[in-house]
Amino acid sequence: MLKAMDLFEAYTQNKLPMDEGYIVTSFFREDSSYSIYEIVSYSAVKDIFSSGDSITFQTNGKKIYILVEPPSYPQKAMEPYCRPREFMVPFRFSETNSIVAKNQSRIFYNKEPQQAITAFTVLRPEGVNFAFLFFTRDDVFQSMELFSQKH
Repeated sequence: MLKAMDLFEAYTQNKLPMDEGYIVTSFFREDSSYSIYEIVSYSAVKDIFSSGDSITFQTNGKKIYILVEPPSYPQKAMEPYCRPREFMVPFRFSETNSIVAKNQSRIFYNKEPQQAITAFTVLRPEGVNFAFLFFTRDDVFQSMELFSQKH
């Protein structure tokens, strides 16, 4: 059984699991190391449909956002939910845990998953960004960890 594959390829090949799965997407900035990752767990899908540049899942999901902010980011004092659209993450600093990396980048992630109620949409990645589907298996979290170390 597959461990993971590109989300849009899985959709095209009719391999998206309806019972449960995990989706990891990235939003990298071309001009800096500012990065946003979104991890969604879902289960009991009612329907899945594509609109060309996105896939919508009609189901509940839980989302974790990871924000990697370089030390040179000029608006680091601004709450992430208030930042310009391409830098925005839907949480406040008080809702996150944070880590400072060796290179002084700050990494933020929400303390509690955000609920996506009734539906959520995943945009088709552009450039170096990705949208990967992880199939639910006993080693799914190890697979996601290994994937994140390589990407």
